[in-house]
Amino acid sequence: MTDRTAYVEASKVAKLPITIIMVLGAFVAILNQTLMNIALPVMMTELDITENTAQWLTTIFMLVNGIAIPITAFLMEKFSTRKLFITAMSLFAIGTLICAVAPSFSIILVGRVVQAAGAGIIMPLLTNVILSLFPIEKRGAAMGLIGLAMMSAPAIGPTLSGWIVQNYSWRVLFYIILPIAIIDVILAFFLLRNVTKLSNPKVDILSIILSTFAFGGLLYGFSTAGNAGWGELEVILSFIVGGVTMVIFVARQLVLKTPMLEFRVFKYNMFTLTTIINVVVTMAMFAAMILIPIYLQNIRGFSPLESGLLLLPGALISAFMSPITGKLFDKIGARPLALVGLAITVVTTFFFTDLSDSTTYMHMMVLYSARMVGISMIMMPIMTAGLNQLPTKYYSHGTAMANTLRQVSGAIGTAFLITVMSNRRTDHMSEFLPNGIPTDEQQIFAVQHATIEGINDAFMVATGFAILAFLLSFYLKKVKPADTEEESSASDSLASSNSFSQQPVTQK
Repeated sequence: MTDRTAYVEASKVAKLPITIIMVLGAFVAILNQTLMNIALPVMMTELDITENTAQWLTTIFMLVNGIAIPITAFLMEKFSTRKLFITAMSLFAIGTLICAVAPSFSIILVGRVVQAAGAGIIMPLLTNVILSLFPIEKRGAAMGLIGLAMMSAPAIGPTLSGWIVQNYSWRVLFYIILPIAIIDVILAFFLLRNVTKLSNPKVDILSIILSTFAFGGLLYGFSTAGNAGWGELEVILSFIVGGVTMVIFVARQLVLKTPMLEFRVFKYNMFTLTTIINVVVTMAMFAAMILIPIYLQNIRGFSPLESGLLLLPGALISAFMSPITGKLFDKIGARPLALVGLAITVVTTFFFTDLSDSTTYMHMMVLYSARMVGISMIMMPIMTAGLNQLPTKYYSHGTAMANTLRQVSGAIGTAFLITVMSNRRTDHMSEFLPNGIPTDEQQIFAVQHATIEGINDAFMVATGFAILAFLLSFYLKKVKPADTEEESSASDSLASSNSFSQQPVTQK
């Protein structure tokens, strides 16, 4: 009988079942988050809570998720693939059940914490397993499957959530997620194999504490700043605590023999470049995800379901494109894909800077769909190109670092773009207000049109982010894995040494 708990070489294991099981876990974790965003207004009414209180259901998930991701590098070296994935999915399933049956807001919040603790482990673990399972020339196609999960979940989520909350209880959202999570745990128990090597590092409690306060403080600061304002005391304190502990955390990781999160991954130039591009692209990408629903629902009066349906074709196209993009990456590399994808992203984002109160629904749907075609050519290929350069021993740290910075950049992008929109709306108000005391109708007109102009200005900033990423992508190039370069260098040195030692000695 096969021992499912034993380590198996990647060449001797069936890759497809493992990939499908783990991609399903990533899909359900991302779907869970996109379902929640649309359901919040309905939950506020039923639970009798304010908007600020309800927002904690998404904020706490993001915080715990962001705190868990940096620790996954340590967890992936300490615990086997199978044990870690089953634990993560079980936590996620338990948290989902708590949310579904919770009698009060506080219990739902507990459920969200448990959910996030599991969800934060899944994506870095999946990426690490893909790097371990597939040789470098086939990773693009495999990473395309991750892109499929990342893009299809946001495609389904808003529309499904909008339909359910209009016709059924919001609890149905969790009851839809729960059986998928349970089935995935059962499949993992029988089919998942251990394909990552363990180094069994020692637990450094201080690093875990520092990481929690560092990433937690910065994420909370950015997530609060967009709505509360950058000058609020809680925002300033969050940045101070997060910033100071981050400096201490990084310094400690650089002196530890076996760090919890290895910052030396940044000495590999292509990993560093691709990480910077991914951060900038993520900030640009969040413009549409945040600003379009505000425009559609708050300004134009579309329902959550109509808002979700507008985004659906673009997200489905992006999901369909991901595996194709992955295979193209294996053939032509990241640079051509990134340049074409970012060129599309720059142009389509710029077109969003001209919204008005008469922009048609179909025009926005086509424009958003075109934009998602560009984005589908960027995210996973660029990330894969950077991870491919890392030596095997840094795979877990590279995946944890890339996913952590994506989480942080998402929070930064959201806060920054919401701030731009709010500030520019205030600046534009005078353009739409008549001289003297305005009537209520004039005030409403001014707020709506100033908000549209603020959204246009925020999209202009997002266009700037996309242009920066486009320029940086010219420096992308194919590189050999560091392991190969080190072996080649050692082989050349040995050959040179042997050649020298075999030279005849000339006697005088």
